[in-house]
Amino acid sequence: MSTEVGSPVAGLTTALSDVPDPVFSQAMVGPGLAIKPSGGEADAVAPVAGQVATLHPHAFVIVASTGGAVLVHLGIDTVKLKGEGFTLHVAKGDSVEAGQKIVTWNPTEVEAHGYASICPVVALEAQAESLADLREDTQVVPGDHLFTIDA
Repeated sequence: MSTEVGSPVAGLTTALSDVPDPVFSQAMVGPGLAIKPSGGEADAVAPVAGQVATLHPHAFVIVASTGGAVLVHLGIDTVKLKGEGFTLHVAKGDSVEAGQKIVTWNPTEVEAHGYASICPVVALEAQAESLADLREDTQVVPGDHLFTIDA
């Protein structure tokens, strides 16, 4: 069974190795892609349908109904903002549809605070070879296909 992973934000896709954080750039938590977001206030949406397993203002994990778990991290070191500038629209444990609004945030404000706004989208605990159709160097809008996780 495979899981189609959609983009949680609008922007330009890039390799995880471009993320200025070794946890992501070295794929320590799993393989995936990163998105350099477009500026201004925006909604981050669920990349897959499933259940909200982890929810912080700056990051969330959705466990797909097909089994895989996808982490979306809104910027790097944004935990240091302590939720400032992030508005949550769901709660941990909620069932969500792909494309459903999870967090409203502003990448431009994140950068104004001195943090990178790049967004890793990671297939947690997956093997790199289980990802297919990775769309690097592509402009995406929320919901556009990023990659497929083959179980």
